[in-house]
Amino acid sequence: MLLQLDPASGLPLYVQIAAAVRRAVADGDVVAGDRLPAARDLALTLDVNMHTVLRAYKDLRDEGVIELRRGRGAIVREGSLSAASVRHLVAALVDEATQRGLSADEVIEMVREEYS
Repeated sequence: MLLQLDPASGLPLYVQIAAAVRRAVADGDVVAGDRLPAARDLALTLDVNMHTVLRAYKDLRDEGVIELRRGRGAIVREGSLSAASVRHLVAALVDEATQRGLSADEVIEMVREEYS
């Protein structure tokens, strides 16, 4: 799994790491049961603080994308693929809406209308 960060981006590095993992899961580059790199190894590879990677992994765990197991590391959860795919689409929607100057309330209303 190849992750690239953009230090010039306005997004915090941990958010970029989590987004890259979500994208890898959504694209099928990483599948359920796959083990992600150890936080220390990924931090060295990306030249970031290990706590930055751990924060990204914690967010992914809280979203249900990965499972953190002591001694075994971060493992992609079964069933996380569809949720990660939708999250990826939502992130793209939010980016697009922000660029077009739409508020969160306007976007939420549009989504509600689609469900009706």
